[in-house]
Amino acid sequence: MTILVTGVAGFIAFHVAEALLARGDRVLGIDNMNAYYDTRLKQARLHRLERHPHFHYVFADIGRAPALGAAIHHHRDSITGIVHLAAQAGVRHSIDHPTDYVGPNLAGHLNILELARHLPQVAHTVYASSSSVYGNSKRVPFAIDDPVDCPASLYAATKRSGELMSIAYAQLYRLPLTGLRFFTVIGPWGRPDMAYFRFTQAILAGRQIDVFGDGSVSRDFTYIDDIVAGVLAALDRPPARDAAVPHHLYNLGSDRPVTLNHLIGLIEAACGTKASRNVLPPAAGDVPATWADLSLTRADLGYEPATPLDVAIENFVTWYRDYARRN
Repeated sequence: MTILVTGVAGFIAFHVAEALLARGDRVLGIDNMNAYYDTRLKQARLHRLERHPHFHYVFADIGRAPALGAAIHHHRDSITGIVHLAAQAGVRHSIDHPTDYVGPNLAGHLNILELARHLPQVAHTVYASSSSVYGNSKRVPFAIDDPVDCPASLYAATKRSGELMSIAYAQLYRLPLTGLRFFTVIGPWGRPDMAYFRFTQAILAGRQIDVFGDGSVSRDFTYIDDIVAGVLAALDRPPARDAAVPHHLYNLGSDRPVTLNHLIGLIEAACGTKASRNVLPPAAGDVPATWADLSLTRADLGYEPATPLDVAIENFVTWYRDYARRN
């Protein structure tokens, strides 16, 4: 099969592409190399993928329909599945730069739906949503059937909008679609804007870490290998076209939330040194807790996150030391 993977130079999509290639699929990767964070990291991920003979990369902005069409023109007939992971990320960034989210998260998502609609051989499209859609929900763990009509950030609002657009397209055009609500994903080759990455970077450089609030917020941190296993399990299990609405939604998390203070302690242990903290007020758009209810994901996908958080952090710190030494 040839799987179109959008945002292929990004953290999660890079790992998904590697896993698809490893199991024998062909991958057509699209990315516009957005400069939200250092593109040298994105280039390094892309360089690893380009070593594989069954990987092909095309530079394109999915927010522009003509550019997307041109990018896949010579591959239209070979694409049998889509994993749509391209998006402008970042809750805090969306507070200060809201217009950055219109092209990739709204127009881009619609363009991918239109592409899937006009490629009849595409058996299934899997797309990234986010745990952010749950907002400031007081009910934990977060379940798929919980109300998600009160987003706490524009980023969350764009992700919920993508879900609603997908439900409409699934119903109108009998498109098998699956949305995955990712909880906080960590691991090697991760995003430099994420707290675990910034903390590791600062601690190893002997700098203070910026901590928003008292560290009591909790997050459902999930290792990248577990996330990738969930993405592939979802891709291989499309909704039935003859279902009332051929659309599924799943949480992908660890079901083991921990506080930010606990995370910092694990990073300190892996780095072998204590952190000096610069305590700042809580950040706008941050929610007090996230926690994935995985009952539906386990039942339908056989998903079972297996990587303890301490192992995840140790793996990341080992990777970061090596990456920092070479770059």
